[in-house]
Amino acid sequence: LPKDLFSKSWSSDIQLDGKTAIVTGANTGIGKETAKDLANDISRDVENAVVVVRKLDLADTQSIYEFAELIYNTEKSLHFLINNAGVAICPYSTTADSFETQFGVNHLGHFFLTFLLMDLLKHSVPSRVINVSSLAHSMGKIHFEDLNSEKGYHPVKGYVQSKLPNILFTRELATRVEGKSKVSVYAVDPDLVKTDIIRHLKKSLQLFVKTRGFLIQTPAEGAYTTLYCALTPDLPTGIYYRFVTTNTADASRAHKITTSAAIFPISSIVHMLFILH
Repeated sequence: LPKDLFSKSWSSDIQLDGKTAIVTGANTGIGKETAKDLANDISRDVENAVVVVRKLDLADTQSIYEFAELIYNTEKSLHFLINNAGVAICPYSTTADSFETQFGVNHLGHFFLTFLLMDLLKHSVPSRVINVSSLAHSMGKIHFEDLNSEKGYHPVKGYVQSKLPNILFTRELATRVEGKSKVSVYAVDPDLVKTDIIRHLKKSLQLFVKTRGFLIQTPAEGAYTTLYCALTPDLPTGIYYRFVTTNTADASRAHKITTSAAIFPISSIVHMLFILH
């Protein structure tokens, strides 16, 4: 269980037979632990259950498109889309489509992936979309006039700008599908976790994370809230969860509904340009 003193104890005995899940970034860290736990549950419930690895580069819109096309060609249903992959506090770089990497991977890539797979999710209801965000979103501000940080870049500011849209996207998508489809949408915070994502931190901070184990979550613990949102029946949609509790107070930056509504068309326009191209 998480090391937070205020965490709620939770376990699930839900049956996953016949269910299909996609976990991005499942090669390492939280994503790997999430995929392992789901795979173990499915293997326990379903004879001859299959775990498949597919290539997906969230920094390349063409790769996202090809991945989604492959999913439609090979899968009849999709019950869980867990948008987990991410990059953090890295030096300035751009994606294959010239987006600033943190904003491009952490938000735009997953936005486009969800957009492409939404028909399959609707076909498979009840289904769920889970966006792995961060408590850092609460420090974020989206610079709509400079989404690519061309006027100035700071790794931390770039990271928090990329995580706030995860919350906004969650709220807006939940609003758009509510009453029309049984697709539920959640944002989760895994807390501070000892994974490869810290590789761009300063050496002193990396040392702190590696040596202060009693303060830092393991990847398995970091996956806890993701699994909670995936497997808990009748969970309210459109909400940010941390330590298996709702944290609307922590999501104060995401409370402005106008901002939530704005992130959706801007992201759509960005990817429409790719489609037209």
